Amino acid sequence: MLSISGSLGLRICHSFNLINKIIKGMKKGSKPEVIEPPPGPNGPSDVTVNHASRSANPQAQLTNVKSQAISRTTLPQDCEIEVTPMLKDVPISERHVLFIKKVNMCAVSFDFADTLKKVKEKEIKRQNLQELVDLVQCGSSKMNEIMQQEMVNMISVNIFRALPPAAYENTGAIDGDPEEDDMYLEPSWPHLQLVYELLLRYVVSPDTDTKVAKRFIDHSFVLNLLDLFNSEDPREREYLKTILHRVYGKFMVHRPFIRKAINTIFYRFIFETERHPGLGELLEILGSIINGFAVPMKEEHKLFLIRALIPLHKAKFINYYHQQLSYCITQFVEKDYKLADIVIRGLLKYWPVTNCTKEILFLGELEEVLDATQPAEFQSCMVPLFRQVGRCINSPNFQVAERTLFWWNNEHIVNLIAHNREVILPILFESLEKNIRGHWNQAINGLTANVRRMFIEMDEDLFDECNNKFIEKQALVNQTLQQRELAWKKLEAIASGDDMVMVN
Repeated sequence: MLSISGSLGLRICHSFNLINKIIKGMKKGSKPEVIEPPPGPNGPSDVTVNHASRSANPQAQLTNVKSQAISRTTLPQDCEIEVTPMLKDVPISERHVLFIKKVNMCAVSFDFADTLKKVKEKEIKRQNLQELVDLVQCGSSKMNEIMQQEMVNMISVNIFRALPPAAYENTGAIDGDPEEDDMYLEPSWPHLQLVYELLLRYVVSPDTDTKVAKRFIDHSFVLNLLDLFNSEDPREREYLKTILHRVYGKFMVHRPFIRKAINTIFYRFIFETERHPGLGELLEILGSIINGFAVPMKEEHKLFLIRALIPLHKAKFINYYHQQLSYCITQFVEKDYKLADIVIRGLLKYWPVTNCTKEILFLGELEEVLDATQPAEFQSCMVPLFRQVGRCINSPNFQVAERTLFWWNNEHIVNLIAHNREVILPILFESLEKNIRGHWNQAINGLTANVRRMFIEMDEDLFDECNNKFIEKQALVNQTLQQRELAWKKLEAIASGDDMVMVN
């Protein structure tokens, strides 16, 4: 009983000390809304905020940051939740104290599993959060350093939490389709949404001084934001995407760290889990980041493309983030056309063998990359590229064959093929002839005939030469088949004891 009373007494003393410092700061300064921060020794104590349960394993530098406890002001979870007047309805001299009181009440967490539990307190917190959002958004009261620190601490307590296990972790179906997993929606979203909205308004506000804000929105804060991309709730990931993008744009000091942390998340996805709900959102942020890269591109960015982005193509369920990934890849090639050869060979390396849906995605991405490819880079990779194209033309899946033949509707690709027809046509000729003679789908037969006609118009002599070689090759194949058939007949005759003379 004595220990509880003593703890409560210390907390009350701390609150009075804080209020006294606020009042003294108001009296000394010419501006009534400025509050001097408390001295270091008398500052508030530290508390460790739990990280997300399914966080990434960062590299050495990131591990050092994450291993440190996040120093945040202790916000009482047992403070009394009561109705307070609006900030605009109290005198200016009392607003700062009331602001901190409201922040402390907003730091209290509630159990949303039971919708009938503490309904009044939940509504009070929601109203206070909404008022704080409006206050930051309109910028009617410029916050001093103490107010900003208290508010960021409250935001940290609310959003940095242990995430529930993913659906596949509960069922054990690691190789299952993510689309079949039940979508999880955060029960506390009515409060959590307002907390995220408050953080977003704080980051984008023109009144937010980055020199002050970076003390609270530090590397640990950013790393924990990235951990939250593991959330199964798409609403939360959408807010996180917008906030992280704004943080990257406003806090230049964090930019290399954010890129390295995202890189680490990708490595873990590629080599360990192949599961991450927020990969699409992270790639969407990267698309904007890559778009702002200076030219000539740094070696660091090229390595990121080779080691992280291209290997992302090997995942089985790439369709959930392929659109964003394809945009990032295309941005790299548009920034530096010399990277086209590396990208095309990388796609060929991870080309799907039995997944037709994935193959169609690869063909679409390759077309976008070829749109930005220059002749020199095209020539360096055209042989392995069109060997794969030939296999796709002969695919029994008509959608794969159709998507490949649609390449000849692209004027830039047709020009590249025309200038290198001496190499490309001999590679593709057999595939085209096989389709015309024996593909089961009539639409594919028609598209193949159109491509064949285009090659004839490009160079009729070359086409005739390829045709003659194809006829000779087919004659040799037929002769080999006849010899094999005769050999089998001879073996059958010997096995049956027939003395009939076989003529070779």
